[in-house]
Amino acid sequence: MSTLYEFLARLYTVATVFFCLLALEAVILFRSVTGSITSSDNRNAISTTEYLQLIEEKNPAILYTEMLREQLVIECSVCLSEFLEGESVRNLKCKHTFHKDCLDKWLQQYLATCPLCRTKVLPDEIVADYHRLRDQTDQYDGSDEEMIFLLSALHGNGLQRIF
Repeated sequence: MSTLYEFLARLYTVATVFFCLLALEAVILFRSVTGSITSSDNRNAISTTEYLQLIEEKNPAILYTEMLREQLVIECSVCLSEFLEGESVRNLKCKHTFHKDCLDKWLQQYLATCPLCRTKVLPDEIVADYHRLRDQTDQYDGSDEEMIFLLSALHGNGLQRIF
């Protein structure tokens, strides 16, 4: 009788893993089909490189010089570090100046506005296109590591029921 119980318990575990794999395959198939539909909607989505090129076109980077120091521009308001002679900085249309790298990171993570006065650096449509592509690439990619973790969790759960 205990052999029959052990056989049924193992059969239950195998069936559970099988149906979980089947469900995962169905989800992956569904996402690939819907992903192909939404990818055609993202014709205007732009990559990070294109986004940074647009920032460079609108607000080209310059080297920090004593002339900027005379205008009382002493530190970057993003990282709060003083500017050093020869560093690459961006001077926005609103007359605020930042380290090039600090401002570029800010513009990639948030809306494309000046960190101090919130003046727009890029049009809303360009920012929306950039974030649309970025949000799409942040989704689950169907990696094997996540599936292995899920299966190992199921396997461990099934063994606890047997013993």
